[in-house]
Amino acid sequence: MASSIDATSGGIVSAGNSTAALDIKTGGTTAISIGTGQSVTISNGPLSDADGNIRAVPSVGAAKTAEYTLTVSDVGNYVTVGSGGGITLLDDVFTAGDVVSVFNDTSGDVTITCTITTAYLAGTDTDQATLTLATRGIATVLFTSPSACVVAGNVSA
Repeated sequence: MASSIDATSGGIVSAGNSTAALDIKTGGTTAISIGTGQSVTISNGPLSDADGNIRAVPSVGAAKTAEYTLTVSDVGNYVTVGSGGGITLLDDVFTAGDVVSVFNDTSGDVTITCTITTAYLAGTDTDQATLTLATRGIATVLFTSPSACVVAGNVSA
């Protein structure tokens, strides 16, 4: 028998042993189940955090129509570049594992200026000073350290 926490009665309603699953219920229905192997199942609704649904990639807002420098607040989001916009990647802003996506919502190419110490185009071994993001293309920037990144997607050197 699984242990259960029931929000309607305010406590543990059935205690199992250490090898049982833990079910968290709301209104008598299991909302979250933590299995014996630490697997987590969300039964109702999306899993979300302060940035929203974790399976979605939120936009940072309006399209950038001037040169825009990526910031830490862009991590986990996508930035849209509109007419006249461009993107700059600075050194010592991000940490290893940070990811930002860029969408070119124009009918022309967009320049990504790489002032970060080392910027690789995915699949190459050459540091790039600038990259070109194709029309209606998407680039994903993975920061591997505060001074290095890899850019993948509809980009060229």
